[in-house]
Amino acid sequence: MPAYAPLPLRLRTAFIRWRPWAGLCLLAWALLALPLARAQALPDDITELRVERGEAGALLLSAAWRMTLPPLAETALLQGIAVHFVVQAEVLRPRWYWTDKIVARATRQLRLSYQPLTRRWRLVQSSGGEDAAGLGMALGQNFDTLGDALAALQRITRWTIAEPGTLDDGASYAVDLTVRLNTSQMPRPLQFGVLGRSGWNLSLSRNILVPRLEAAP
Repeated sequence: MPAYAPLPLRLRTAFIRWRPWAGLCLLAWALLALPLARAQALPDDITELRVERGEAGALLLSAAWRMTLPPLAETALLQGIAVHFVVQAEVLRPRWYWTDKIVARATRQLRLSYQPLTRRWRLVQSSGGEDAAGLGMALGQNFDTLGDALAALQRITRWTIAEPGTLDDGASYAVDLTVRLNTSQMPRPLQFGVLGRSGWNLSLSRNILVPRLEAAP
């Protein structure tokens, strides 16, 4: 069996001295690779958007979107701080001589929170503007996991965005849908803390044409 000569004293001393740093270098490499793994995830986007006319003439919108919560938002949720989202749809009538005319606007507030006592997630959907005091009817749902709550938050089905009689038969219309994180509803100290932070300016938008309904002869 061949005998191996021992390492020189200088090399052994250098190895012992740098061995603790090797673990730190591996940890640093892992931390640098983490953003790369996040970058490979699917981008935030409105993945589905469609509009249809209801039987009574109302305009109904269905949509789904994909978004990633900022890590600090998840931390705030676990500490009992609610996170708010705004979903807004505008029905536009194109005008060649001026800016498009807004003929209808609908807004929905989404409030996501964590209840530490029950360890459950709660999603409240309300109609109305961004002022929490002016919210209309609210619908609350409880979920066992954050993933289930986000799945419900990221989908809207047959939402009335224009009442019957709002749209003229034979006219062309388009719908702008916007989904964004509403940091104005967060506690004031957190509002200053999120300024300039990556991910907190989360905003998605997409446009679609409304199927034209021909006027009756």
